[in-house]
Amino acid sequence: MSSAASANPRPRPGRPRLTPPLLAGSPREQVLEAAARLFTSKGYAATSTREIAEAVGIRQASLYYHFAGKGEIVTELLGRTIRPTMDSVARIESVTGDPNTVLYLVALTDVRTLASVPHNIGWLYLAPDVAQVEGFDEFTTAREELAATYARLAGRITTANALAPIPPGRLGEKLVHTVEEVIGLRNAGHRIGPDDATWIASSCLRLCGVDNVRIERTTKTAEALLDQINRAVP
Repeated sequence: MSSAASANPRPRPGRPRLTPPLLAGSPREQVLEAAARLFTSKGYAATSTREIAEAVGIRQASLYYHFAGKGEIVTELLGRTIRPTMDSVARIESVTGDPNTVLYLVALTDVRTLASVPHNIGWLYLAPDVAQVEGFDEFTTAREELAATYARLAGRITTANALAPIPPGRLGEKLVHTVEEVIGLRNAGHRIGPDDATWIASSCLRLCGVDNVRIERTTKTAEALLDQINRAVP
């Protein structure tokens, strides 16, 4: 063998799939999709990594190339229920300084995220067995940061007579719960449409004491800004 060949050995092929790809997307995305379906249909504890691998059509050993185990998979899935909303805040604030519009658009993004994540994975954070998973505290920290963001935004618009007994931190948590109504609606078989998203996002403004006239004006302004926000770089 030549010295050049020794210096640049050919990469070994990976293990072949057990079956042709059963799901769309990259192998990592296929694992997440299969796990989301199994976790929400069977439960986290009752689902094995072998079942997830078989659902994807790969060997169990190949799954560990992408994830250390079930815990890492479920925490990644949960992170996807929050991350898009948190990532949107800077974009939204870069295109509008109106506090009503900012809060409305953040809530609207949150609703759309929870409405679109596969298999309604948002409810997994309420499962006791998931709460025991290593790394779950990272999700709870992210959720607390989301509530703090809502509290900050609400603090800019809350009127004197709106939920006066509720401290800002509690109001932020209440706004998170308002948006998370999406999870319960999906569990009941309800498909979240544009009218639902608008109503829930508007409810966040109502909790802060914004009147219907301003809410109507805010929703129109927000709709006009959506394309600009989607193009904005954080």
